[in-house]
Order: sequence, then structure tokens, then C-alpha cells
Amino acid sequence: MKDDLEEILRDVRNGILDVGDAVARIRERDYKDLGFAKIDNQRPARLGRPEVVFCEGKTVVQVREIVRYMLTRDMNILATRATAEMYEAVVALCGDARFDETARTITIRRGRQDTATTRIAVVTAGTSDLPVAEEAAVTAEMLGNPVDRVVDVGVAGIQRLFGALGIIRRARVVIVVAGMEGALPSVVGGLVDKPVIAVPTSVGYGASFGGLAALLGMLNSCAGGVAVVNIDNGYGAACVASAINHLA
Repeated sequence: MKDDLEEILRDVRNGILDVGDAVARIRERDYKDLGFAKIDNQRPARLGRPEVVFCEGKTVVQVREIVRYMLTRDMNILATRATAEMYEAVVALCGDARFDETARTITIRRGRQDTATTRIAVVTAGTSDLPVAEEAAVTAEMLGNPVDRVVDVGVAGIQRLFGALGIIRRARVVIVVAGMEGALPSVVGGLVDKPVIAVPTSVGYGASFGGLAALLGMLNSCAGGVAVVNIDNGYGAACVASAINHLA
């Protein structure tokens, strides 16, 4: 980083920085206080990935100002649960910002990102689960992972899954996204020898209780090797999958 502690101290010693400016830069190494948000500048050093902007509940102006600051840090930027209005504000700052309407993500590629040599598969039970699945896929790609997408292979037509098993089995980690009764991760978990990260979605009729039925079904999976994240949490599933995929 440009404001690495050694560089700051060297600049003070060489008379480039006075003590007051050095103190301000040292404080900003940890986080930047924007008044309505504190941007965690040390997250890449601690976790190997930059802070991600969760847009839901934020105003367009707040998202724009967070991204404006993050652009000064020369890092990749990912904003999740974003709207088209938020994207318009961001693209005015940075012309190469990209908006994925299905994933509801804004992405800006700036910093260098190490790419894993092994793959993550994102498997979707139904087309209605695509927003959560694409959030997972885009996040995994931004974290430096090759991603294979397998769409609409839920248990209502289980034969569709068998034709995609070759793609799924070559992955190091498998993310399985499903709503309704949430059965697909158990099926996949019984067919592959890789970690399966199950993502319940809020897709379904009344008794699905906004994804609770799928969540409980996945937590009660009889297949070994299935872990579960929260309802609609494609981002969280991708972070876990990426951590596994980058292990030596």
C-alpha cells in the first residue's frame, strides 16, 4: 500500500512529511471515517480481500461516496444488493464500473488479484434462484476464482443434474443454491467428493416461510460434507468457497 507504515516513517525521517500529517496517515491505515461509514483499510492485509459494499439500506449518495473513497485505494471494488440508480451514480465516477442486473452487483477491477488454479462450481436449483447464485458467482470471480455455472438442475427434474456432473466434479468446491424445500444440496453432497456449501433462498410458496424451510432442510442434510450459510447469502457462500479454493 502507498501508505505503508514503513513508507510513512521513512517520509517523516526524510522531511517529506511532518508529524501531524504522518499521524493522520497512520490513522487512515486502519480505517477511513466518512462520517456515515468507516472504511476498513486493513481488511486486505488481514483477510486477503478488500471490504465489500453492502448497498441494501444505504442511500445512493452513501454508496457513491464510499466507492469514491475506495477508488483512491487502487483496489478491486465489489458492491452487492445494488440498484440501477446506485450504478448510475458509481459509473459517473468510474466509467469502467459494471452492473450485473441479475446478481445486483457493481464491480470495478483495479487492483491485482491472484487467481486460483482450481475451480468453484455454482449450482442453481431453479431459475428463480439465479439472483442469489449470481451474487455468489460474481463474488467468487472477484476474489480470484474460476467459476463454472450450472443452472436449473433442481430435484423436480433430477435427470438434468446428471448431465452436469462432469462439470461439478471437476470443481474443488461446490456452491449449491436452492429454495422451496432445499433438497438439492443433499443430492449433490451424495454424488461428489468435494465440500458443498448450501445456500437456501427465500424462493417458494407460503409454507417455505421465506426460505426457512430450505434452511432447515439443508441443516438437516443426511449427506456428509454439506455446510450451510444464511438465507439468500450468496456473498457469504462465495467467501467461504474462495477461502477453501485458495488453500495450498
